[in-house]
Amino acid sequence: MNSNISKGINRLPREIWAAAISLKGLWPAQTIAGRMKDIIKRMESVHAFEPDIICLPETVNISWVTEEITLEEIAEDEETPGPVTSQLAEIARRQGCYITSPVVTRKDDHYYNSAILINRKGEIEGAYHKIHPADTEIVPGIYYKGGGVTPGTLEPPVFKTDFGTIGIQICMDACWDDGWRYLKANGAEMVLFLSQASYANILNNHAWRNRYPIISGTGEDARIIDLEGNTIVADSNYARWVCAPVNLDKELVQASQHLDQFEAIRKKYGRKIAIRICQPENWATIENLVPDITVSDILREFSIPTLDEQIREATGIQEKYRA
Repeated sequence: MNSNISKGINRLPREIWAAAISLKGLWPAQTIAGRMKDIIKRMESVHAFEPDIICLPETVNISWVTEEITLEEIAEDEETPGPVTSQLAEIARRQGCYITSPVVTRKDDHYYNSAILINRKGEIEGAYHKIHPADTEIVPGIYYKGGGVTPGTLEPPVFKTDFGTIGIQICMDACWDDGWRYLKANGAEMVLFLSQASYANILNNHAWRNRYPIISGTGEDARIIDLEGNTIVADSNYARWVCAPVNLDKELVQASQHLDQFEAIRKKYGRKIAIRICQPENWATIENLVPDITVSDILREFSIPTLDEQIREATGIQEKYRA
């Protein structure tokens, strides 16, 4: 399913199709069963695009659901699919895509606000635990009947998929920089954001600061943000979901120092490589548009460091000479 050809349409080597679903218009709901029926129906809207990954909103089965049920009753195992994860695993297997299963999980006598990653075969790849739950989630009996959740580790996992390395953040994680930076430092090329609230421009800032795209599915909206911090597609009253291509073979570089190299790249590769300069920010993006070369090849050929590499080098020099 990760072929570069889908229904006869050629794909770029590192192009993925990402989808995100919003809960807007599906809340409040009376029962968990009713919520899952509605969200699965909404997910069907993206199946024709053959997405590689679908991002669902935080605690999709219980957010804004009036049915009273205890924390122990809703919690699912992180290794064996439970009621919600089983339904989503079947869709992942049938559609050949990755899906996030945002549920409360139980592990080692602790409860977590989690996102279980399901692979294309319908198997569990692992789970991410929300690092920064709201205080109302943590204190027993306030938000969750019969208990509270535990904050996740400050070292969130990254997941190796067949299209690249991804990370996950949930809701109030948007208000702290630590998780986002940790994911970047550990190789995340894309981050999925699951939430009840939108967090609007905060996500655009995280995308730009960490130089990776963000796929966001929340209770309020669904968006895809590129590594430049631009929202490239967002849901609306007409469709409460998004699905679009994301090219992971794209890098940010410093602009003014490399103008001569940019011209040489254009002369040699023409339409094969896209270069976009943002003058006010003094950076540029270099994006690969063909299957027989990569951006890394281009940068090595023309001795251009990525913005990340340049910042690391500058930091090292600063630390060496700092008083």
